Amino acid sequence: MNQTFNVQGMTCGHCERAVTQAVRTLDPQAEVKIDRATGKVEVQSDKPRDALIAAITEEGYATA
Repeated sequence: MNQTFNVQGMTCGHCERAVTQAVRTLDPQAEVKIDRATGKVEVQSDKPRDALIAAITEEGYATA
């Protein structure tokens, strides 16, 4: 299932890696595409949306 999140606070490559790793810790098979300029994060995963949001939030990023 493809899910899109608006993630605030990603300013560098490290931020992108942190968000990607947070998602892949929850779902190692997840595909993650990040557009840092717009804050859009697309995740291809069957995990529940709430669980993905929690994983990203735990890294310190606000999601919508």
